[in-house]
Amino acid sequence: MASLSVLDLSPVPEGSDPGQALRNSLDLASHAEAFGYRRFWMAEHHNMPGIASAATAVALAHVAAGTQRIRIGAGGIMLPNHAPLIIAEQFGTLAALHPGRVDLGLGRAPGTDQLAARALRRNLDAEADSFPQDVVELLGYFQPAEAGQALQAVPGAGEEVEVWILGSSTFGAQLAAYLGLPYAFASHFAPAQMMDAIRVYRERFRPSERLAAPRVMLGLNVFAAETEVEARRLFSSLQQAFLNLRRGRPGKLPPPVDGLDGQLDPQARRMLDHALACSVVGGPGAVRDGIAEFVARTGADELMVTAQIHDHAARVRSFGILADVHPPAGA
Repeated sequence: MASLSVLDLSPVPEGSDPGQALRNSLDLASHAEAFGYRRFWMAEHHNMPGIASAATAVALAHVAAGTQRIRIGAGGIMLPNHAPLIIAEQFGTLAALHPGRVDLGLGRAPGTDQLAARALRRNLDAEADSFPQDVVELLGYFQPAEAGQALQAVPGAGEEVEVWILGSSTFGAQLAAYLGLPYAFASHFAPAQMMDAIRVYRERFRPSERLAAPRVMLGLNVFAAETEVEARRLFSSLQQAFLNLRRGRPGKLPPPVDGLDGQLDPQARRMLDHALACSVVGGPGAVRDGIAEFVARTGADELMVTAQIHDHAARVRSFGILADVHPPAGA
């Protein structure tokens, strides 16, 4: 049975603000820990009014300080936005404060638009293929410092940080396999190459000091409620937010609406059906069966579950229902 973890984008609902969103994230993490979820990840996004986790390491420090056992991590840090040394120091600091609990998922997308990317002072002329070299450099900073070493991450050197490669194509799968790292695929919003990426990763995996056998984590949207009608209603917030983003109008997370499916034009319907294909929406029985089918089809070792739900209490309840029908400890 696949284990379960939480991906929290720290959603900012319409009518709320980032401070409340981050407080909600801590509350969700506390509940997830009590429910038995394995990890609690947050993601780096910029210039997006509906996501409060831009300063990901800072947000994770807030969550880690308010929990005791659950692993905390980034899903992910967009490494092209940063010097590897800075990320080694940030997550080395988290690991020094919370030993044995820190994950670091690394992606190569900017996590924003071109305007914000320039404001982040990225080197926009750098080749995308510099990502593998940056990952290797970053891994080196977590190695124990040697005598006479001129440059080291402090904190960072010698700290235990579990590093993952993230991706939505076979590029990340090949890199994770080559480096012998665990691999997380963003199937919750970009499922097109999911099965190909899983196959490439497993076929090409090379054991390393960090990982003896391949480990695959898949993103999955799960919206659970007491009834399918209510779950579909909760799901409509994500559907609206996704359409707004694709149409160039990112904003706060909209409140749910009744009967959204019947209001969509064919183009919007096709867009949502494609992008959100990896979603399980329904009552407890439907969620249990949907999770079982997804794991059987993909062979996932772990599911990274996300739920962009406007009402925080309903979001906590959704993760609780999922934990009831699919015990999170898993494999």
